[in-house]
Amino acid sequence: MKMEMTFGEKIKLLREEASLSQIQLGNELGMSQRRISYIECGKYEPNLEDIRLFCCFFDVTADYLLGLQDKKRNR
Repeated sequence: MKMEMTFGEKIKLLREEASLSQIQLGNELGMSQRRISYIECGKYEPNLEDIRLFCCFFDVTADYLLGLQDKKRNR
């Protein structure tokens, strides 16, 4: 059985692929390191603005982050 990645796991993977720390990503998005950490570990559910920021910053679709499609981008 295939295990789907959670929203937080996808954010962590994208962050690590971009070679960013939680602090660096937080600074880029106007979020605290703690908030990034909580999102990555599933303790905090992102709101729509958070999702929009992640999509724009990482150039991925919301459908990808939400687990509705496997493809990261619409290109």
